[in-house]
Amino acid sequence: MKIFQSRSFEKTVKKLPATAKTVLDDQIRKIAENPDCGEEKKGDLRGVFVHKFKINAAQYLLAYRKTAEILELIMLGPHENYYRDLKGYLKTRSGDKGDP
Repeated sequence: MKIFQSRSFEKTVKKLPATAKTVLDDQIRKIAENPDCGEEKKGDLRGVFVHKFKINAAQYLLAYRKTAEILELIMLGPHENYYRDLKGYLKTRSGDKGDP
């Protein structure tokens, strides 16, 4: 399975400390092995799955899409305003013609 990262996801990961990146890598492996482990969203976010996990004491959410061969990591962040920001990000991306 090929794994792709959005620009938003990459920027967030760059800011994380090394210990948090290790936890994140484990969670990404878990998702790659079983893409249905996240919760599929409805409505505006149909087709997007969200996986919840903790880094230290903070709960993080990781949004992703899956196909047979591709896992697209869309957005990572804490729970506060996460879904609002995710909807906004997906709306701006759908306006971009060059982005898949």
